[in-house]
Amino acid sequence: MDSKEKGEIVEAKKVNQEDSMAEKNEPTAPNESKKETKVGNKSALAVGLSVCALVLGGAGLALGCIAFEKTSTPITFLGGGSDGNSANFTEGSIADIANKVAKSVVSIMTSTKTTDLFGRSYDSSAAGTGVIVTGDGYVLTNKHVINGATKVTVVLDDGTTYEDVKVVATDPLNDIAFLKIDNVSDLNAAKLGDSKTISVGQQVIAIGNALGQYQNTVTSGIISGTGRSITASDGTGYSTETLSDMIQTDAAINSGNSGGPLVNAAGEVIGINTATSSSAENMGFAIPISSIKGMLSQLTETGKAERTYLGVYSVEITPEAAKAYNLPVSSGAYLYSPSSYSAIIKDSPAAKAGLKDKDIVTKINGVEVGKSGSLSSLIGEYKPGDTIQLTVVRDGNETAINVTLEGYSK
Repeated sequence: MDSKEKGEIVEAKKVNQEDSMAEKNEPTAPNESKKETKVGNKSALAVGLSVCALVLGGAGLALGCIAFEKTSTPITFLGGGSDGNSANFTEGSIADIANKVAKSVVSIMTSTKTTDLFGRSYDSSAAGTGVIVTGDGYVLTNKHVINGATKVTVVLDDGTTYEDVKVVATDPLNDIAFLKIDNVSDLNAAKLGDSKTISVGQQVIAIGNALGQYQNTVTSGIISGTGRSITASDGTGYSTETLSDMIQTDAAINSGNSGGPLVNAAGEVIGINTATSSSAENMGFAIPISSIKGMLSQLTETGKAERTYLGVYSVEITPEAAKAYNLPVSSGAYLYSPSSYSAIIKDSPAAKAGLKDKDIVTKINGVEVGKSGSLSSLIGEYKPGDTIQLTVVRDGNETAINVTLEGYSK
């Protein structure tokens, strides 16, 4: 099979009120494209839907992260008990859930310094959305919402305004940033659900700061698809990034909604709204919340936020890829590099654990790769230092391999 896996590409647009994102992401295999747009209030992004992407499973990421003060408030992740993704909205429940979750949704206002073609400097402002994840002030938003900001202000649902806000970390793989409001202790934190168990057709609502001026606008719809890969550009063609394993929804996502929550019928946040298509009606995208949980856990426990990585190049296994590579399974991650280099990064956690080229990873701690999320997305649920068990098919035989994950540092 040619290393250029074919996929459909759409054009996408970011959802913040003004500014665009230019962060780099982990590389993917070349795709053939059509176009899509991210949901920002300021810029347009090109988004590509990839059928079989070659991804660097957390290794060799382009961006590092920043650590600040430790917080005493842990995050409680839902899951393991009743699954909120099996709930359905009933008459009146959308209003009830929206009103409850809205207390955790904030407007984010940023100031930036801009230089024009003549070298003149002037101030500009932008607006986006965020969601409170701890009572003592950690806020989750999109990286492109705060990109280049010289000042960040957070406004709560009740109008309370905080100007003592720091950008404490960014995710090198996803369009995610972590903010910290200083000197607070009793904010309303959202409940974070389990995006691994979402299903197509499931009912959801999106909440955000529409157009950067209509705070906590609520829209409803369903999950239209899962596992989407999108390639985003800033509209100039000079900078692009790839986001994988995105949730596709037909709940309207408008400019200014970037960083707002995608919520299930149990009132749990299952995604962070990021992009919308400029070439299709009601096609929006959200980053699955489970892929962010590892960084959140480490940040709240230690004050440091690193993305975990496995250290492999992998091809997402689809029925087409399974046929092309003559694989014995129809889903999972095929550890393969089309170049002369090994798919296993030297001195990485994967190398230390004994993973080999052409291994097939089908499960992580019993969770199926592909059906419940991509390899890199599922790895993102864990912290550096966590040991996970991979179910691996090697030479037709299934085996279990334990891997101790590490944090990526630039």
